[in-house]
Amino acid sequence: MPTVTAVERPSGPVPGRACASRGGAPWRVALGTGLVLVGVLAGLPGLETLDESAPTTLPGPGSSAWWACLATVVAQAVALLGDRRLPRATPVLVAGLALPLATAGTGELFSLTSGAVAVASFLAVLARPLRALVAPLLATALLVVVGEAVDAYAAGTSGVGAGITTGLLQTVGAVGLPLLVGTLVVSRREAREARKQSVRAAEGEQEALVRAAVADERTAMARELHDIAAHHLSGIAVMAAAIERQIDTDPARAKESVRLVRGQSTAVLEDLRRLVGLLRTDTDATRGVHSLDGLGELVATTRAAGTPVDLRVLVADRARLGDRLGPIAQLAAYRIVQESLANANRHAPGAAVTVEVDDRPREAVTVTVTNGPSQAGTGGRRGFGLVGMRERADLVGATLAYGPTPEGGWRVQVVVPKDAGAAGLRPQQEEVAR
Repeated sequence: MPTVTAVERPSGPVPGRACASRGGAPWRVALGTGLVLVGVLAGLPGLETLDESAPTTLPGPGSSAWWACLATVVAQAVALLGDRRLPRATPVLVAGLALPLATAGTGELFSLTSGAVAVASFLAVLARPLRALVAPLLATALLVVVGEAVDAYAAGTSGVGAGITTGLLQTVGAVGLPLLVGTLVVSRREAREARKQSVRAAEGEQEALVRAAVADERTAMARELHDIAAHHLSGIAVMAAAIERQIDTDPARAKESVRLVRGQSTAVLEDLRRLVGLLRTDTDATRGVHSLDGLGELVATTRAAGTPVDLRVLVADRARLGDRLGPIAQLAAYRIVQESLANANRHAPGAAVTVEVDDRPREAVTVTVTNGPSQAGTGGRRGFGLVGMRERADLVGATLAYGPTPEGGWRVQVVVPKDAGAAGLRPQQEEVAR
């Protein structure tokens, strides 16, 4: 029976809205609103006197109505300081502070009080979800309408009906417009936050897939470790049998064989240390140890599958390919070539591929796989082949580089340092076995 878990829904502000409401400190909003309203209040009578033919209807500075209006807008600005703690109550409080002024009949000056109401409504929309603001905003709109109606009746300039009409128009600007703008702002910020979360989730998923790919690649290396260890131990067994025959008849040669056994033991211990911690699964069959000598067969198989591949091997005179590379280093180079050929066939089918192995330098073997541009556009998700190549290169201390070519193709190059301890082991084993 499935288990049902009760999840408590948070009652605080929505994260996206809380983030939106942190646009500025409350005192800055209150100070800015107060300065703007006081400036308009001080400048309106002066603007009215510019037209000498028009009658003066606004109370001038110094009159009781003007001072009352000034006190009201300052009180409304101070009330905006409570927006952070009481965002739902602030619009109602700001609108309610204008009601005493309405009884003084200040006329057109009373409309200035709607400015602070608009700011409070906008901040409330940023801080709380709309469903939590229905009652506060309705109450705010009602107070604006009532204030305009009372002011019109007290001033005697128009009837109560005209005041209600003016109040409804003021409500559109003081409540409706901030509601619309605030909703748009919050929607855009919430959409931006949702995109960020989606990107973070996609990055987390990609990292998990990369970790899984790396784990699979390491498991594959651990499976191959058995074959590599067997390669070394079989050589040790052959040399140990030769030592048993030589110890009485040829002590000097027996000592040389002991040194070879020690070299082989050191090599296998080095391989084991590089792959320590990786466990082999029993699901796959035993596979042979691949080396650079097997690149010819690999290229032939790829060519038979329809991919035009050219193999170029450059070695020094009387030298054997990969003679100074240990088994793990040769296996890593082989697998990188194998994965590069698979990637070329997957992403650039039909393009010519060149595999070049340069074993002439004394310090390292350089393996380069280059394919031409794709003859037909291919899509699909990006795989993890490069991740596996990087793992194998790091395992043997090789340098891996890859990227597009100027012709539009792709090149993978790995430089594998030569291991002096691996030089000549196979010929020496054959000699001891004789």
